[in-house]
Amino acid sequence: MLEPDPKVVRELLTRYASLRIAQAERPRHATVRELTDVSYTLCVMMATTSVQDAVAKADALLLAKARTAPQARPVDANGETGLSLAV
Repeated sequence: MLEPDPKVVRELLTRYASLRIAQAERPRHATVRELTDVSYTLCVMMATTSVQDAVAKADALLLAKARTAPQARPVDANGETGLSLAV
């Protein structure tokens, strides 16, 4: 099974949350349409049938990716990472 791109998943989750907030603040038909589209896309991408399950799986995917991502090297006061430029 293919794994969704974490960047795309993060963008969808952000869009979903923003639309939920917008709809709660000021209900509009256009927002409902967009929210339905984003919810459907999340469900398809995460292979679920409910948006709650899709959000939970998306969160788990992003958390797992964050745990396995290589850690960035610390930068000192001069903006150096301590890496040699020699090849």
